[in-house]
Amino acid sequence: MSSPLSDQLRPTSINDMVGQPHLIGKGKLLRNIIDSLSVPNMIFYGPSGTGKTTLAKIIAKSTNRKLFKLNATTASISDIKDIISQIDTFSAPNGILLYLDEIQYFNKKQQQTLLEFMENGKITLIASTTENPAFYVYSAIISRSTIFEFKAVSREEIKKALKRAVKFLEDSENIKIEVDDETLSYISSLAAGDVRRAINFLELCNLSSSNSNNVKTISIDIAKQLNFSGNTRYDKSGDEHYDTLSAFQKSMRGSDPDAAIYYLARLLSSGDLISACRRLLVCACEDVGLAYPQIMPIVKSCVDIAMQVGLPEARIPLSNAVIMVCLSPKSNSSYKAINEAMSDIRMGKVFPFPRNLQNKHCDASDVAKKGQFYVYPHEFENHWVAQQYLPSELLNKKYYIAGQNKTELSFKSYWDDIKL
Repeated sequence: MSSPLSDQLRPTSINDMVGQPHLIGKGKLLRNIIDSLSVPNMIFYGPSGTGKTTLAKIIAKSTNRKLFKLNATTASISDIKDIISQIDTFSAPNGILLYLDEIQYFNKKQQQTLLEFMENGKITLIASTTENPAFYVYSAIISRSTIFEFKAVSREEIKKALKRAVKFLEDSENIKIEVDDETLSYISSLAAGDVRRAINFLELCNLSSSNSNNVKTISIDIAKQLNFSGNTRYDKSGDEHYDTLSAFQKSMRGSDPDAAIYYLARLLSSGDLISACRRLLVCACEDVGLAYPQIMPIVKSCVDIAMQVGLPEARIPLSNAVIMVCLSPKSNSSYKAINEAMSDIRMGKVFPFPRNLQNKHCDASDVAKKGQFYVYPHEFENHWVAQQYLPSELLNKKYYIAGQNKTELSFKSYWDDIKL
């Protein structure tokens, strides 16, 4: 059984790679490190199909160290010990270069096993991960390594890889393959920055195309018929999930309905209805807030409808709610108020209640002035009377400051007037 086309086409030199010009372009930091032939401990971080494994293998070829490769999804502590046992032996006189794929699947103890040998230089580690190293890689490993972030590959760069793949297929099958630029662009766009995905999809298109007089035509119609639903890069437990949610809320907060609708579509296309609804509710309360408080029950109603009808119809009430949130006036005054109060509580500012606010208690003998002393506001004009509410240690503390919007300023004006 032959390996996938993407594996057969894996570049063997930096010049054959596509993407990552910020890392491996002429004069760039990682390119200079590779050209120096002195390999430090490195962590390659970024999405799948962006060249992390390929570059690690290319680097390994340039060193005179013995290369070991482990995948953390299947490797165990005994595999690490087997590698360590070969240090300073005839098989690895110059030390070991360990390529550890998917390092995020190693637990802390497994990662710690490598530390001593990374420290003394007997193991040089090149690790790759699709997850943020700050959350998944042991801090001591990070402190001994240089992190390089790989980006999703652009469509134009993916098209270069596809053209190379077409040439490879022509040579290996001894046929002529016709594929126009529109089809290559379409396949490139489906890949969502993943070169491996694009090449494997091209291979599927090639297998699905008929051979006529030793000529195959890969048409855009064939590509569209084979189009898979998973053409959005999304992992509900990974960076892509949180980046999408962050972009979604920040676009609503920034009053950009076009961007917010786009990110909503990305969430819903991935079937993540719950996260979209949750972030929408939070945004209505946090970012619109008291500037237009009526929006909260409106958004809640739209979310309820979306949850009841489910996808795909849920997109309609959610689209209404998102656009309304974007176009509403904004205020985070209540958000700031509760954050400030919570901060004071965390700092230990938990003081006795004013006597007039307490539940009825029996006054002890040491209480000179006995009594509740609570004043009922509804017995006074405008249902308000001056009395102490905050603890004495926090008198005159201001948690809420009215936002500069019509609604809050009208509230403030009303309260200022009745307190005269």
